[in-house]
Amino acid sequence: MTTSTASPAPAAVDRSDFRTVMLSGTKVGLMTVVAVLVYSALFRAIPAGLAREVIETVVVLATATLVSFLPAQWVVARGTEGIAGAAAVGLWGTIVFMAIDIAALRPANHFVTIYPWTWDAVGGLSTWWYLPIWWMLGTFVAWMGGMLTAGRAARAGSNTTLLGLAVPVLAGSALIAVIGRIMGCPVMLPVTAGAGFALTLTLLGVAAIARKA
Repeated sequence: MTTSTASPAPAAVDRSDFRTVMLSGTKVGLMTVVAVLVYSALFRAIPAGLAREVIETVVVLATATLVSFLPAQWVVARGTEGIAGAAAVGLWGTIVFMAIDIAALRPANHFVTIYPWTWDAVGGLSTWWYLPIWWMLGTFVAWMGGMLTAGRAARAGSNTTLLGLAVPVLAGSALIAVIGRIMGCPVMLPVTAGAGFALTLTLLGVAAIARKA
């Protein structure tokens, strides 16, 4: 009679190899392009008002959730290597978006309004002002998403699914957006919610990695 012992399931490890980073970042870039097109279509189709701002806010928060947490999910961020890999995915995603933006979206803007003149006016009528900001922001939120994912994974029984990680961040961003609207903040609701998302993600990410340490 033979006996066998079940070997323990292998622990999740970081997958920050070059191929994973490049493929994952490309998917992030393509998702960003789709989000820009959806946002632009809604901007043109829905009359100005609270309803349009709310719908655009949903698009912004959904996109922010994906570009912040999917990189960490794909590289299985559990330690320093995985957190850095998540940030690298975010950076490559912004580069892929930039290439498509320059090659397709900006030329198409001459025929169909994707970026209204008010968007360019923010950067002094420069058509490229937002790209360096997006490089930094896209890398930063993926980095924070990696920190939050790794920090949660280090705690036994913690939920590291996309939904489990995103819900507290979305709740914080919604709260900040509502407070801003009640206080009469002149900034559009999608911008306030997006800023609230980044702030909440940063606070939770730093707190999670501090507890892990």
